[in-house]
Amino acid sequence: MSSYRQLLDTLAAGGNLRRLPDDASAGLVDLSSNDYLGIGANEALMEHFLSHASGRERLLTSAASRLLAAVQTPYHALEQRLAALTGTARAVLFNSGYHANSGLLPALATAGTHIVADRLVHASIIDGMRLAGVPFARARHNDAAHLERLTRRALDAGATRVIIVVESVYSMDGDRAPLEEIIDIKERAGSDRVMIYVDEAHALGVLGPQGLGLVAASPRRAMVDVIIGTFGKALASMGAFAAFADADVAEWAVNSARSLIFSTALPPVNVAWTAAALEHSLGMDAERRHLARLGKILAEGVADITGNAVEPSHIVPIIVGDAARAVALSRQLAERGFKVLPIRTPTVPPGTERLRVSLSAALAEGDITRFLSTLNDLTK
Repeated sequence: MSSYRQLLDTLAAGGNLRRLPDDASAGLVDLSSNDYLGIGANEALMEHFLSHASGRERLLTSAASRLLAAVQTPYHALEQRLAALTGTARAVLFNSGYHANSGLLPALATAGTHIVADRLVHASIIDGMRLAGVPFARARHNDAAHLERLTRRALDAGATRVIIVVESVYSMDGDRAPLEEIIDIKERAGSDRVMIYVDEAHALGVLGPQGLGLVAASPRRAMVDVIIGTFGKALASMGAFAAFADADVAEWAVNSARSLIFSTALPPVNVAWTAAALEHSLGMDAERRHLARLGKILAEGVADITGNAVEPSHIVPIIVGDAARAVALSRQLAERGFKVLPIRTPTVPPGTERLRVSLSAALAEGDITRFLSTLNDLTK
């Protein structure tokens, strides 16, 4: 077993050893949470939900996989609501975004399929591509021209279908995919030959009309075949969904996505809370505007301090470029009252190690200006 100790020592030497944290961050200004709308901090909303939930909505376990569970009504109701809101034919719940991506891509990649994905897609998508067992290629980040070249190359090589996979908002940089250019690629290649798969994990609740994501903001949203949304971020819950433009594709996913078929379903109480949080989020335009304002202040401040241009977003990276330095800076910020965790290889490419600031509408402008002042002092 000593070989594992050697591997751990190597991680530690490079500043990449991870440990599960304790509650020592309690009392700090949390700049690493994905609770983008502040719903998770809204105790009144949670108390209201718990006091009004009744019967099967309060069940703490489904006790079976989705295909076998005795209770189905809360799941069907949320799926139907999600399909209506996204303007899609059908939505299907998954236990997490990881379950959705790692299960759906192998299911959708039938014989003759090739996958072309942005280079910075989430690890769950990468795992899904590997599990799919079909040829795949990685396009330069947000480079639509390169994405199209790889798509055409796959089609010219005999692919019967190309699945283009992107995130609408990228989790480590906070920048956005060029959705309209990607839809143009599909239109030029032929809608029957290209499928567009968009993971909206970090846009759902935050961007688009009623916070329904960037696909919802597109005048050609019907051209997007699969939308992935997660509940554990802006909606302060757990689980995910896939919304399908084509009902047959959804039915095929139900019959072939192993992560759905072979996992115990989410607890009914979890699904009921998600439905309540979703409805509440639709009316949170004021919080979305406040969050955008915080992102603008933060991005401008980080750009002034580091000299690097930063896109205004609810996710702002502070590139350090070295794992050990990122860990040290995170520790120094914690000592001064701010929780900002380091992001290291393999989550990000070597040389781009960083602090990732993730904002919440529950924060005040003063929290951000004080953080920027502290960051400036520490990095002089």
